[in-house]
Amino acid sequence: MMPLLMALALPGLFWNQGPGSAQALRDAGIDHVFVPAAQVEAWKGVDGIRVEAASLDGAVKLVAPSVDYRINEASATRDPWLESNGWRFLRNPQGRFYYDVSGATAALAAAEAFTFGANVLVRTDSSGVGPLAKMLAFLRGVNAQDLPPIADIGFLDDGSDEAGEVMNLMIRGNLLFRVVKAPDPRLKLTTGGAPGDYPPEDAGDPSLMAHDIRAKLTDERRSLRIYGSPVVVGRLAGNAGHLRVYLLNYDGANRKVNGVRIRVLGRYPSYKAAIAGSPELRLLDYSAARDATEFTLPELSTYAVIDLFQPGHLSEVR
Repeated sequence: MMPLLMALALPGLFWNQGPGSAQALRDAGIDHVFVPAAQVEAWKGVDGIRVEAASLDGAVKLVAPSVDYRINEASATRDPWLESNGWRFLRNPQGRFYYDVSGATAALAAAEAFTFGANVLVRTDSSGVGPLAKMLAFLRGVNAQDLPPIADIGFLDDGSDEAGEVMNLMIRGNLLFRVVKAPDPRLKLTTGGAPGDYPPEDAGDPSLMAHDIRAKLTDERRSLRIYGSPVVVGRLAGNAGHLRVYLLNYDGANRKVNGVRIRVLGRYPSYKAAIAGSPELRLLDYSAARDATEFTLPELSTYAVIDLFQPGHLSEVR
């Protein structure tokens, strides 16, 4: 079975304030909201706002995407821990999810959901409406593409908490995987689901297991590598001649990162970059060698979508 296409639906705003808040929504650029069913009637006739009924009952509440700069007790250094929901989306691609976030985190949440093609509602307050509206406008402006996600690894998920943490660590380490029920010969590596897949000393330790998966794959065979920041997570989707790179700064609610270097397998001489909050920003040190393409993103506030093209592709723009 071929991988599913990336979902194209945008995250939605779940709004439980009444129609008296309509002008604030319009001022922010919001024209579509999901409200509790009991409020739909009250919103009828409100100009400029399309309203749909929705419920959060049965939906999985997500953690707020963020970075926790923890002190590493072994080395006394600041070791950033990413609060990511990517593994939850990959474990349950048909699931219903929601965030309960405020402020700039609402924009980061929408970008995370879009990156993983998840069915998500974002519940926020007045402080989050503006940032969310700007991110949704950016996402609408990214030309929709029916591109299958790219994975190097097939992960046999047994549904355990331990397997979930291994997947979480693979997301944080930019190891591209998808959950499989059986080995897929088109993937470079299949792992997980059986203790014998890992050295005895690693079994039961998700960090060591994720490290072992990376060693088995080898860095040379990784479709995506990111240098220069431990808080940027990337995903890939693509077809013949066209590769799309999603880059998410998990610290984007607080600070931008500078000088992020990206390496992808394959030769893509031309590109088109869409970078939230930086419409004029260009990629630096762009190099398309025979086997790999590399470039530097000079800064990343929250989110970027980079389209790479092989020669002759109809959509190539630089």
